[in-house]
Amino acid sequence: MKYPNNIIEVGALLPDYMGFIFWKKSARYFDGDIPNLPPSIKKVGVFVNETVENIIEKVQKHDLQAVQLHGKESVEFCLNLKTELKNLKQVQIEIIKVFSVADDFDFSVLAPFEAVCNYFLFDTKGKLPGGNGTTFDWKVLENYPSTKPFFLSGGIGIDEMDAVNEILKTNLPVYAIDVNSKFELEPGLKNVQLCKDALQRIVTN
Repeated sequence: MKYPNNIIEVGALLPDYMGFIFWKKSARYFDGDIPNLPPSIKKVGVFVNETVENIIEKVQKHDLQAVQLHGKESVEFCLNLKTELKNLKQVQIEIIKVFSVADDFDFSVLAPFEAVCNYFLFDTKGKLPGGNGTTFDWKVLENYPSTKPFFLSGGIGIDEMDAVNEILKTNLPVYAIDVNSKFELEPGLKNVQLCKDALQRIVTN
């Protein structure tokens, strides 16, 4: 999300999470102030190979409830960040670690991260760290060896909602559906009606 009025409009739909990208190279880079949102919405700061200090600064400035790491952050980095965030607030700030998935993705790389993040996020491997607008072959998730809940991401649009609902019927621990570029009028500006349609079409337990 990027534009205040649009943030408020989408916020009125009560999504569980709302993301704000703090990577300066992104067309969706956010450098404003987040408007007041319903308290049920968790504000997520999205970072790419950022320092712990700068992440903490953004968490404090914007009162973020979650941090999404979209770069090549190590297990040690995540542990350090987890420790600093725990010292920052009594309320737990969620850490979401992103992995870019291709058909040959090696799920064994996930194991060391299980103890240092709350969720994984699986996105499509592409030229950019996110926002590529393409899906990966979700069949590779049949090899998922963990019980760690994850966000499903990567080019999900309204046309993918039926397929999303099918994967939600499986035993995979899908925690959330992450949507972005296919719901945009331009980078960072969401089509509110499409977002509403998607929320109505997702089958929730």
